Amino acid sequence: MLLVSRRFGLSSMIAAGIVGASTLVAPVAFAQDAELVTKDDIISGTMDIDFNTRTKLDTSGDLKKGSAALGAKDLYKFTFRVADTTEFSGQITRQPNLFSSLIARKKQEAQLGFKIDLSVLNPKDLKQKKTVGSWVGEVPIDTTSGAFDLAGGAAKESPLRIFIDSVGGQKAFTENFGGRLIGKAESKEGLAAYTYNRVVGNKKVQIVVKKSDPMRFENLKLAKGPSENYPNTIVNGRLDYDYETGNWFTDGVKMRYNLNGKEVEDTITGSIKWVEDANRSSNGKGYYEFNLRFNEDKNKAATTEGTAFEKMSDEDAFFAVDNSIPCLTGRISYVDTMLSGGELPASSKVTYNLNANKLTKQQVMNFFKLWVVCIGPTNDE
Repeated sequence: MLLVSRRFGLSSMIAAGIVGASTLVAPVAFAQDAELVTKDDIISGTMDIDFNTRTKLDTSGDLKKGSAALGAKDLYKFTFRVADTTEFSGQITRQPNLFSSLIARKKQEAQLGFKIDLSVLNPKDLKQKKTVGSWVGEVPIDTTSGAFDLAGGAAKESPLRIFIDSVGGQKAFTENFGGRLIGKAESKEGLAAYTYNRVVGNKKVQIVVKKSDPMRFENLKLAKGPSENYPNTIVNGRLDYDYETGNWFTDGVKMRYNLNGKEVEDTITGSIKWVEDANRSSNGKGYYEFNLRFNEDKNKAATTEGTAFEKMSDEDAFFAVDNSIPCLTGRISYVDTMLSGGELPASSKVTYNLNANKLTKQQVMNFFKLWVVCIGPTNDE
């Protein structure tokens, strides 16, 4: 049996809360003024996932049959280096709704918990590191609507936020996340087919997804930091999941922010392909192959490069990397340990090796923060 989805597990409905982030209305430019970076492992690191909600089940009989034990949480523990000089080290926990067995009274609320140290590294000596702040807070989960409320932790006096200490010339600041991230449909019956189009070189290709499940970003606010040169960013658009293949597609995730006094909008398009090892059933291996393009409409490929793609099938060309366009490529690799007698992982060891081609550090950082916010759905079977 094909083990396709890395996305769906006990509490992988995804969305977020409403924030008061205003929509930017000033004229928008594309991010071209900042220094462009072409570098392998622009996002790198490792993550260990323990799906404790699958391995620590209720034995009291007080909860609905098959429930996780009260207090059991999935644990995502990681250390990532982003854009060379920033490090994110810590953990995210996730707990599900729990209901009593007799009258279905809610015994535990679903939520995420963030506890991440933020550090900066000396560009002249990357061995020198200083912790300058944290990314912390809680995110309530509405599993009925499939929503993570990024602003909802404020009601419990624990908003999802980045706070930075005063270090050297860096002033202290605290800024909250917010917005709506709406994802996995509870019912699959209403999922529709969708056609995605690409231009690779001179070749126009398309791929049809029969059951496309959109993960929508509605004025999702990414807090600024760790330093002031990474501004707060408003995200809109969709990243769609294909149930048959485990792939992700997008026709446009838009990120808006102010950089050096200019309003900037980046549009991310492309695909993230799930590839399973031939021996995955025994070794648990698989990886995501990234092919995300930034502002491809404004960065058309040179016509002389089109012949490299014309001999490919539409599907091969669709997933082909075109390095003439600013893009994020590379892999996120998994080694899963499956539940005894089951097809879902009990734990995962994950390695990030993502590469930048003609991207700004702001573009890289924005994508990284968004991917971390989506950590449940993008890592679950």
